[in-house]
Amino acid sequence: MTSSDLVDDVEDVLAVDVDAFEEQVRADAEVIKEEIAGGTFDNPQAIVGLEYEFYAVSDDGSLARVPRRVLEFVGFEKELGLHNAEMSTSPQPLNQYGLRAQEAEVQARLDAALSPMDAEGLHLVSDGMWTIPPEGETAREYLTDSVEQDGIQVATNMSASRRYHAMANTGQPAGMRLDAPHVDMQADTVMPEALITSIQPHYQVPQAVDLPTYFRYALRFAAPLLALGVNAPLFPPDLYDEDATAEEILTDGWQEGRIDVFETVLNVPGIQEKVAFPEDLESVSEAVDRVAEDNTIVPMPVSEGGRFDDEFAHWRRKHGTYWRWIRPVFGGASREEANARIEFRPIPGQPTVRDTISFQAAFAGLLENLPRTEHPLYELEWADARDSFYDAARNGLDADLEWVDADGDRVTDTKELYADLFEQANAGLQRRGLSSDEAAKYLWPLRQRARHAVTPAAWKRERVRDALDEGSGFENAVYSMQFEYIENQRETLLSGSFADWVGRGGELE
Repeated sequence: MTSSDLVDDVEDVLAVDVDAFEEQVRADAEVIKEEIAGGTFDNPQAIVGLEYEFYAVSDDGSLARVPRRVLEFVGFEKELGLHNAEMSTSPQPLNQYGLRAQEAEVQARLDAALSPMDAEGLHLVSDGMWTIPPEGETAREYLTDSVEQDGIQVATNMSASRRYHAMANTGQPAGMRLDAPHVDMQADTVMPEALITSIQPHYQVPQAVDLPTYFRYALRFAAPLLALGVNAPLFPPDLYDEDATAEEILTDGWQEGRIDVFETVLNVPGIQEKVAFPEDLESVSEAVDRVAEDNTIVPMPVSEGGRFDDEFAHWRRKHGTYWRWIRPVFGGASREEANARIEFRPIPGQPTVRDTISFQAAFAGLLENLPRTEHPLYELEWADARDSFYDAARNGLDADLEWVDADGDRVTDTKELYADLFEQANAGLQRRGLSSDEAAKYLWPLRQRARHAVTPAAWKRERVRDALDEGSGFENAVYSMQFEYIENQRETLLSGSFADWVGRGGELE
C-alpha cells in the first residue's frame, strides 16, 4: 500500500458518521442477545485457541523491519509495527490431542519460517518488550517518527492499519505517550505501543449464559498467572531519563512494563481509560452491552462478507477497540462455529513455545475446573483481584497476591496460593481427559517458576546486574542481556523451556 493509499483509507475512516455507526452497533448488540437466547453460541465442547505475537531482529539482535512479502510467505499476519508478526492457531477441543495440536501448529509454523527469515538475515523473537532498536536509530526515533501528508499524521514505522493510523487523527483522545518510572516520551501516534508483544489464549465457554461466572474466575486468577509470566522489566536504554541511575531504573521499574505501556499509550487519565482491568459481569447481556456502550475512538467502515458474525459486523468492529485485560468475545464464521469465549490478554510473549502452551493449559484448566466445582475463589472481592493484578505487574512473584483456596480460606502465602492454583488447573485438564502425568507435563514449566521464584523478568534483571557488576555501562548491560536472551531462545524456542536456561548462567539467588 502506498502512502497516498493509506492517507485515503484514513480519510475514509474519519468520514464515517459516528451516530450512524453507533446506532448500528446497538442494533447488532440486540442481534447477539437474541442469538444467545436461542442457544446459538452454546457448545458443550471446550475449545481453546491462541494469538501469539513476535518481533523480528537481525543477526546482531537489533530490531528489524519485516518485508511484507516475507511475512505473507511464512504465513504470519502483520501487527502494529513493521517489526511485528502475529500467528493465530486453529481452534481445537480442550483435550490431550487439542493441546498437542496447538503446540504442534505453533512449532510447525515457526520451524517453517526459519529458513525464509534466515535468508533475509531475520529472526523472530518471543518476548514481552524489545530493548535494542534498529541499527543506526534510537528507540525514541523509531517510535516517534511520523510525517504529515494532506493533513493526516502517519507513523513511519507502523503497519498499514487504518484503525491505528486514524487514532492519531481523530478528535477522540489517546495518550500516545510512555509514562513509566524514569521514562517519559510523547509521540504523535500510538506507535509506542509497538514496544510490546503478548500471547493471548482463548477459552470457549460451554453455555454462553454462564460466561459471567467464567469471566469472574478469570479476573481472580489473572494476577497469579501474570506474576508467573512477567517478561518486560526494561525499556530500550535511550528512553530513560538521562539523570536516572542504573540502580534506580532496576529498583523502580515494573517487572511487567507491558501493562504500563499499553495503558499510557491508549488512555488519558480521567478522560478516557479504555485499557483497564474490567469489572465483573452480572449477565451475559451486560457483556454485549459493555462493548456497545464503550466510547468509540474510531468508527471504522464495515463490509459484510457472508460470515455468520457479519450479522453483527459493526459490533465486532467496535470490539476491536474494546481494550480490557480480559474480555468476552462473540463470533464465528458460521452458525455452527458460533462461540462465546474469554480472551486472556495480560501475559507477555514467553521465552519458548512450551512456556507459552503451559500458560494456555493453565488458563484453560482453571476455567474448566473452578466454575464446575464452585471453587470459593469466586468470593474474592473484585477490588482485591484488581489490586493484586497491578501489584503483580509491578513486582512479579514478590507481589502481595490475594487468593481464596478450595477450603474457603483466605490465602496470601505464595506457596499455598500456587499449590491450590496448580491443583485446580491440573484437575481441570484431567476433566478433559488428560492423564495426571499429561496434565503435570503441561503445567511443569510454570510450577518450576513458582517453586524457584524465577521469572523471565527476574532473569533479565539479574543478567543486567551481573554485567553492571563486571563494569559494563547500563546500555551495554541491557544489550548484553537481550542478546543472551535471544541466543538462549534460538536453542530452546521450539522444544525447550525457560527452565532450561537455568545452568546457562541463569541461576538466581
